[in-house]
Amino acid sequence: MGNDVNPVPGMGPSEQYVTQEKMAPTDSRKQQLKIGIPKETMYDERRVPLVPESVALLVQQGHTIIIEREAGMAAGFTDLEFTEAGATITKSKQEVFACDAVIKVTPPTHEEIGMMESRKLLISALNFCGRDRNYFTALLKKKTTAISYECIRDKSGRFPVMQSISEIVGRGSIFIAASLLADPRYGKGAMLGGFPGITPSEIVIVGAGTVAMSAAGTALQMGAQVKVFDNNIYKLRAITSQLGPSVFTSIIQPKVLEKAIKCADVVIGALLAKNDQMPYVVPEEMVKSMKPGAVVLDISIDQGGVFETSKQTSHQQPTHTAHGITHYCVPNIASKYARTSSYALSNYFTPMLSRMGDYTNLNQFILDDQGLLEAIYMYQGILTHNAASRRFNIPGQDINLLLAAF
Repeated sequence: MGNDVNPVPGMGPSEQYVTQEKMAPTDSRKQQLKIGIPKETMYDERRVPLVPESVALLVQQGHTIIIEREAGMAAGFTDLEFTEAGATITKSKQEVFACDAVIKVTPPTHEEIGMMESRKLLISALNFCGRDRNYFTALLKKKTTAISYECIRDKSGRFPVMQSISEIVGRGSIFIAASLLADPRYGKGAMLGGFPGITPSEIVIVGAGTVAMSAAGTALQMGAQVKVFDNNIYKLRAITSQLGPSVFTSIIQPKVLEKAIKCADVVIGALLAKNDQMPYVVPEEMVKSMKPGAVVLDISIDQGGVFETSKQTSHQQPTHTAHGITHYCVPNIASKYARTSSYALSNYFTPMLSRMGDYTNLNQFILDDQGLLEAIYMYQGILTHNAASRRFNIPGQDINLLLAAF
């Protein structure tokens, strides 16, 4: 029969039978990992890289998960939930950083690097902003192998982690814009979208990447008119192909952009910078020309910003005003939706760690995944990231040659 049952000694009558499926042993793994998850300390960061459901799956596979106390609290996950999933909760940050693999949302601080033991695996974001040569040399001294999750590619050549986060940021930016427009202090009590008998909202998006695609799609669903500007014609073509001809697209022609911005209810800056910095695209004079009650969201503020009038804000004080126009310039919008973003991160890290356990060592796992190989910026204390090597004048080596040697 499909659901044969066996008696379990020592249990009461109501608990005496369980299905064989539940009694089946977990899969044997070639490598059992000890995974550490510290509480994020960077200002405004609320996400956690693994959610309780993922922890339960990894523990069932034989891995050990050590989580710093209240690491998931800001994302709505309690220590009790993680404990019930099989994780060990600790007050000691040192215990977390002593694990075989440490997973963080943000890059580790200098203090956290000091807690790391030699020759361990670090999975986190790689962000040059605020980092210096001493930061990378400290990691190198620890003989660290470091993986930048935003640089991981899948078999189609895309960046799966960042695509998920960018989609959340794109959708979230429209929800934020709708809230600001409706607030009588900022947008004069206007509703974003379309309504019978009323002219629909006009949304201008500068940039045509994943964030812009998600924002434009959400705005269209709400009935707004959308105009997208970018100098990459292939990205503009992808927007039209995905969302249809109702989206106006154009390369960034100053006169055309200025005309669109004058009529816009919302202008979103979502350009991706080259070399980690970008000159502003929307000058102050264009912002001055915007109509009263319009709002600006500069999603690219962490890379310098799209608007000349932008200045970085926080989740606690998310807006500032320039020439009567409300600017929302929070650099980490994904953290505003911390629970959703945590699930997005966990959905990638869980199968990745599960696959890692199938290999006898990290080298074999890396060699079998070219997309992961490209995301390694440091291997056993040797820098393998060309941009970091040039920027901080640190000698580097090709990761493929290193793996051949090891």
